Amino acid sequence: MAVRDLFCTFARELHLSYIHYMEQKKKLIPKKYLLTFILVTSLFALWGFANDITNPMVAAFQTVMELSAAKASLIQFAFYGGYATMAIPAALFIRRYSYKSGILLGLALYAVGAFLFIPAANYQQFSFFCISLYILTFGLAFLETTANPFILSLGDKETSTRRLNMAQAFNPVGSLCGMAVASFIVLPQLLSDKRDEAGQIIFPLLSEAEKADIRLHDLAVIRDPYVAIGLVVLIVLAVIAITKMPMTQSEEEKAAGKTNSVATTLRNLWHNGIYREGVFAQMCYVAAQIMVWTFIIQYADHLGINKAKAQMFNICAMSLNLIGRFLGTYCMKWVNTRKLLTIFGVCASIFTLGAICIEGMWGLYSLVMISLFMSIMFPSIYGIALEDVDAKDTHLGAAFLVMAIVGGALMPPLQGLLIDQEVIFGHPAVNVSFVLPLICFLIIICYGYRAYTKQKPIV
Repeated sequence: MAVRDLFCTFARELHLSYIHYMEQKKKLIPKKYLLTFILVTSLFALWGFANDITNPMVAAFQTVMELSAAKASLIQFAFYGGYATMAIPAALFIRRYSYKSGILLGLALYAVGAFLFIPAANYQQFSFFCISLYILTFGLAFLETTANPFILSLGDKETSTRRLNMAQAFNPVGSLCGMAVASFIVLPQLLSDKRDEAGQIIFPLLSEAEKADIRLHDLAVIRDPYVAIGLVVLIVLAVIAITKMPMTQSEEEKAAGKTNSVATTLRNLWHNGIYREGVFAQMCYVAAQIMVWTFIIQYADHLGINKAKAQMFNICAMSLNLIGRFLGTYCMKWVNTRKLLTIFGVCASIFTLGAICIEGMWGLYSLVMISLFMSIMFPSIYGIALEDVDAKDTHLGAAFLVMAIVGGALMPPLQGLLIDQEVIFGHPAVNVSFVLPLICFLIIICYGYRAYTKQKPIV
């Protein structure tokens, strides 16, 4: 009898736990928004692919076009400069029309930028590649300005940051695909990266005629994956074009004539301290992320590792980032998002110190480990910053957070200048250069802590 009662109690508790789990699941993503959530989440993977197939191209262009590290990093300046240029116009466009219109225009610009790699490879001009990426990121600016607040709006506000972290978890999936293409298709085929028995690159020693032939081959190899992703983007554009999207609260208010003027929105955003500081923290985070992922290859190159093998460390870093994103999202069920952001910032700073202070492979391992703790930073800062922003102000609020991605354009060239020094204060310049992302992580720690101490209790 006692055994039967115990079994019944256990079964009842299990049933109640299942019901609670399903309620939590429903609360996170309501059933009526599920299809929209899936389609919009696919966009996170698309721009993840573009981001992380581009990072290793800095090192590839540096060799094949015979550029300094600082000049090659202008690839990142062009890529992330596109965000800064187009984020506000994207927000104004979405404000006037709809999230769906913003997505469609973003995908169209993404495809145009990708297809411009065809003439860029034919003309063999570094500036043409930069322009192609600049236009491509016009599209990414539209997608990020649209997708992030759209995901936040697809359910209860209490779970918005956790929902965004879940959607953002698929960004590293696209990133891993981009890295895999770079590692297994692009970098191994680059003839300009061939080395002699001593591990030195042969390309600079060749005649101009031999260099020209290799350059033609390598730029075609770099071109092809961008053309392929352009075709994929067109398919996604067609699917979203024929799919009906739900109206968000801000769109319903706009339809009812309840909207704030641009001036009122800007004033509201400026007087929101957590939002204002969040924009700066986001700029620092993106700067740190791009520096860490872009210069893993240069760090490995200093240790005598070729680009294709070095890119494997980038893949390991992104895999850790993916694990951290899912793990962090799971932990947010019990740990305050702002506190978790602070903890992850501290851990990222510790491993960045390891990359700076430890020479050799253990320094490289420490550099790779940073990615585990960068995982939740972008969506968490984004969600925290917009948490107390009025729905009427979300479009422009999202735009400034996307515009903050300009940090990825400003800091890598500065780090490239440091790396070009080769030695700083008797230490390898590539190691010392990671002082820049360390400063960024310290700012993120301060933001997470300040946001946590200022958080209003949930009634």
